[in-house]
Amino acid sequence: MDERHANILKASSTEISRLQLLSVFFAEETLYKIFLRSQVIHQMFDNNEDLDIDKLEIFHIQFTVSLIELLRKIKKSNENNVSLIYDEITLNKELIEKISNSVFNEKNFNLDKQQQSLKINQSLRKLFRVLSDDTEEFPFSKNINSFGSRYAGDFYFDITADQLGVLIDFDPKDMYMGSHASIQKKLMGQLCKYDFKTAFYCGLKSGQLIVEVYKFVEHERYFLFLPSRNLFLFCELAELKGIDFNNNQSEKGRIIQELSYKNDTLTSSAAALKSYIPAEIILLLKEDYSKISDINFLDHLNNYDVQANILKAMLKTDLF
Repeated sequence: MDERHANILKASSTEISRLQLLSVFFAEETLYKIFLRSQVIHQMFDNNEDLDIDKLEIFHIQFTVSLIELLRKIKKSNENNVSLIYDEITLNKELIEKISNSVFNEKNFNLDKQQQSLKINQSLRKLFRVLSDDTEEFPFSKNINSFGSRYAGDFYFDITADQLGVLIDFDPKDMYMGSHASIQKKLMGQLCKYDFKTAFYCGLKSGQLIVEVYKFVEHERYFLFLPSRNLFLFCELAELKGIDFNNNQSEKGRIIQELSYKNDTLTSSAAALKSYIPAEIILLLKEDYSKISDINFLDHLNNYDVQANILKAMLKTDLF
């Protein structure tokens, strides 16, 4: 075997090794078949010195080199796109961390609900005494409105102005009207009957106004507290259609959940995109494999010039 023959075989092995790496990277069946077929072609020339070694060189120049260049371009394009996806994932993670550090979490909310319920119950007991004794004493517990100020933005449900109007509508003759608060007479009667045992149920908001809804612990009835007017009224949940009261997740908690879900989706997309080959290229690979699988490929080697032009044309497209 002369030196030129050996050098062409060596160069052929190098190209096939490059093709093998790319076939493993893309994990595309047709591409792997092309790699295996290229090995067979190489082996034919390696085992038979009577074959024209120049044809092996021409085969790689016209076909393998262009194919490798095309695959490398696709790989680089994919890596750039994947990099953009990971940049978005990183930004989402930073936003999740920022939101998590800046808002009150579910645990804080649930703990403070208990404290707020205690404050309301104590305030209503005192309001009963104030109304009974007809005094001017302020009945509300200290910082009773801080709960709503703290959690309304994240945990209170949005309602329309019309819904709010229905909820806070009342007949004055049905009310105890004190200097510091107003409460329905029947509501006060129920509170006395059940020993002022109520629990925070949910919060509502409409524009800048907030409403807190409480439930009797031992009775399936509800009432509302409108802090801006210190107003207590019975509340019918049927007036609040469209609200999922079982969903106590905060607004920012929902944002965190959505961002986390999006990151999971982006991560999956990145994994798939990393080795993505456009459908047009896969079709071309199948045509290439069909040609080099022809048992008489040596007799039609000049046809690879046409195929090489197709590969080179693909390099100039915007498919990827």
